[in-house]
Amino acid sequence: MRLRNIKGAKDQIAQSPFVIQNPEEYPGKWNQLFQNEHPIYLEIGMGKGKFLTTLAKEHPEHNYIGMERYSSVLIRGIQKQEQLQLPNLVFLRMDAANLVNIFAPGEIAGIYLNFSDPWPKDRHSKRRLTSPVFLNMYQIVLAKDGVIEFKTDNRPLFDFSVESVENTEPWAIRYVTYDLHNSPYNEGNIQTEYEERFSSMGNPIFKLVAHRP
Repeated sequence: MRLRNIKGAKDQIAQSPFVIQNPEEYPGKWNQLFQNEHPIYLEIGMGKGKFLTTLAKEHPEHNYIGMERYSSVLIRGIQKQEQLQLPNLVFLRMDAANLVNIFAPGEIAGIYLNFSDPWPKDRHSKRRLTSPVFLNMYQIVLAKDGVIEFKTDNRPLFDFSVESVENTEPWAIRYVTYDLHNSPYNEGNIQTEYEERFSSMGNPIFKLVAHRP
């Protein structure tokens, strides 16, 4: 996907009160930033922010952090937050490869991965957010009962993700569906911008939830 460059996006992000500019200072201190002890949920690759802003609005009893590495995408989430002013939502402009440097062990209650970059070439498989490399990072930052929720319309990526979870200890699959919108798991589902688009084209949406038994 070719991203359109938005003039001034990086400057706006650098000046936004909703973007944490120095996340490396917060391992073990994120609840202090939110000024409460509510559980913290993280979306990696938050896109334009529809999913996360909806979650934060519906669940004020939780804190949310959106991570996005593309400035031209993150700026759209910031614009939504500027209108909503949700006190339980902040953003990070960074790559998920640095995850363990900004969160303490067990600090995150759950991780959302929605329509992640498939990195289709085999030589790039380690960059996929459901690869064993990232599953091992999630193992560190997630609380003991924390889960990973992953959605995509990309079948090869989904098949890779199912196999990756099954073959990476101590992870296990809690449930899998190959047609989310026509399954019992669709209740309470919040659609992302991509999900709405792909679903309207007739593409089935795949979802898995992974945990550590």
